[in-house]
Amino acid sequence: MDSIDRFIGHCRLTDHVLRNPERGPYPEELEKDFPQKLFTDAQNAISTWEGYSPTSLHSLSPLAERLEIADLLFKDESTRFGLGSFKALGGAYAVQKLLDGKSAGEITVATATDGNHGRSVAWGARRAGCDCVIYIHREVSEGREKAMADLGARVVRVDGDYDESVRQCAEDAAANDWEIISDTSWEGYENTPKLVMAGYTMMVREILDESSQPPTHVIIQAGVGGLAGAITAALWQALGQKLPHISIVESEYSACLMASARAGNASSVEISSETMMAGLSCGETSRIAWRILERSANLFTSIPDTAVAEGMRLLASGEAGPEIEAGECALPGVIAISAIAANPNYRKLAQIDKNSRVLVFGCEGATDPEIYNKILAGEA
Repeated sequence: MDSIDRFIGHCRLTDHVLRNPERGPYPEELEKDFPQKLFTDAQNAISTWEGYSPTSLHSLSPLAERLEIADLLFKDESTRFGLGSFKALGGAYAVQKLLDGKSAGEITVATATDGNHGRSVAWGARRAGCDCVIYIHREVSEGREKAMADLGARVVRVDGDYDESVRQCAEDAAANDWEIISDTSWEGYENTPKLVMAGYTMMVREILDESSQPPTHVIIQAGVGGLAGAITAALWQALGQKLPHISIVESEYSACLMASARAGNASSVEISSETMMAGLSCGETSRIAWRILERSANLFTSIPDTAVAEGMRLLASGEAGPEIEAGECALPGVIAISAIAANPNYRKLAQIDKNSRVLVFGCEGATDPEIYNKILAGEA
């Protein structure tokens, strides 16, 4: 058995919810909430930042051939601004917008994070010259903590999960008059998460600029749903009624969007176990992201951790396409399409066939090199 077959053999879905909402042109209600100008302003600003260049869109053609689909496109965010993840686009842009016309020395920004979002906020704060406080939960690695501290942030570790770090950050920010830079939303807090999401849409501009034809299917990993909502809204604005089939993939341990799909409203789940895909360990759905996804996402899926390490090693080997440095959170889309395409029932459910051009997001590289190298060596 070769490495591709071995990887596919590890891929499975643990649950799914099919919605297939009726979709037409980008809705007027969403245009009011997420206007095209919000996204284009972010894209135009980011394109002027020092060090900006589009990240690679790889074709994983050997894997696509084995899955009997036309193409599997992998948006590789491992090189984004030297921070190693797509999060560099969102938090830093929101910091820049919030500080427009203000004295940076009088402002402190704060956020809760599993690692990548915090690095972006810390980097944005350093660029802007303001103070930064980052809250992390007990499972965040020391390597990721150090990366944020090295960017000048004060890092506070909370004895609880991600959602507890969000609550502690909100409490301290209110007491100290800090500006929260979050990619999730709650009642009375929506403008900043929209800015973060707007930054993420830079990837859509790059993908459509590079591609001769748009994908037929998009599979997007979700924590709170900010990435999935942003990508879907930007594609919908650009492609209208030709919006691709949208699938959401989550960890089985924190499938809050799937819970939302079942309930019909933005919902939360209790996290009893932590996934190795740390950035997906979020139990509460972003309300603003759900407003997009409830109207557009066709399929909600969840996966176990069983194929993550095998997938990281496969992409690093170059046997599935070019050699790719893919962190744990870069694998969900690849795992989901491999599980779907290998199963006739799932292929039918997801409307996958030999002509399907599937887009997935490699949202991070080796953001903790020590953990990454252990996984590649089979030691973690």
